[in-house]
Order: sequence, then C-alpha cells, then structure tokens
Amino acid sequence: MAKKTVASLQKKGAKAFTKAIKMVKNEKGSYSFKSEILPKDKVNDFLAKK
Repeated sequence: MAKKTVASLQKKGAKAFTKAIKMVKNEKGSYSFKSEILPKDKVNDFLAKK
C-alpha cells in the first residue's frame, strides 16, 4: 500500500501535496494512526483537529 502512495505522489504537480500522519487515542485507551494525503496548506488544520 505504501508503494502505491509513493508512486502517486511522484506524478506531475504532486509536490503541492503532503502525507500527514497523526496518533489518535481510542475510547479503550489505545492509540491508532490516521493518515491522509493533503495539500501543504491544509496540513496544520488536519493536525489541529481532534
């Protein structure tokens, strides 16, 4: 799956995008990871959301 993401980010015009990953705490107390591919100017909004 990671290879597919990396390949799609190498296309023309893809330098404007970034893959952002953050840790999210579940109700049970464990952590999981949430990742999205976003435009560079939207990364701070994604990381600030709970």
